[in-house]
Amino acid sequence: MPRRRPAAPPRADEAAEPPRIIGGSLRGRRLAHLPGGPTRPMKDRVREALFDLLGTAVRDALALDLFAGTGALGFEALSRGAARAVFTERHFPTADAIRRSARDLGVEERCEVRPGDVLTWAKRMPDLPGSAPWVAFISPPWSMFQDRRDELMAVVTAVLATAPARSVVVVEGDGAFDPAALPDAAAWEHRPVLPAVLHFHGRLVS
Repeated sequence: MPRRRPAAPPRADEAAEPPRIIGGSLRGRRLAHLPGGPTRPMKDRVREALFDLLGTAVRDALALDLFAGTGALGFEALSRGAARAVFTERHFPTADAIRRSARDLGVEERCEVRPGDVLTWAKRMPDLPGSAPWVAFISPPWSMFQDRRDELMAVVTAVLATAPARSVVVVEGDGAFDPAALPDAAAWEHRPVLPAVLHFHGRLVS
């Protein structure tokens, strides 16, 4: 049996380089970020595949970027036609960088940054603006799928229970996460985009 080749290590400059928006009206623009900070930005190829799969589901939606980090998912959604974006990030300096990106990109009026711990949403979902369908991105540190899985799945449950009709929820995990742990497990679609696996709940619109 042939031996599996080890995954290529990330390039040193990939982590240091500011994330860029891949498609839409803001294509090519860079985001503020904190080099060496606590975020794990989704790789460009994974983000591109994610938005290709979402297609027109993003248009006029409310984008929820949970565990936002640089805010790349929320800003990508705005670039591709989302009406508004809400970012949640518990690391206050990183939340300030998201606000800076919103100002630099000229989309500040369409953005709301909520510093704090997303895991508290399992106990009490916050009020969210408007009644449009959501595209909710749940992209936590992958260690949470092992260390805090029950709390994380409780957040997914709360989002699914509260989301308006025609919403799409996306969970990004690694290959070690067992999707059978997801609430309403049979209703999810699973798409591997190495090194990630994308899990979708809700109808994807091409």
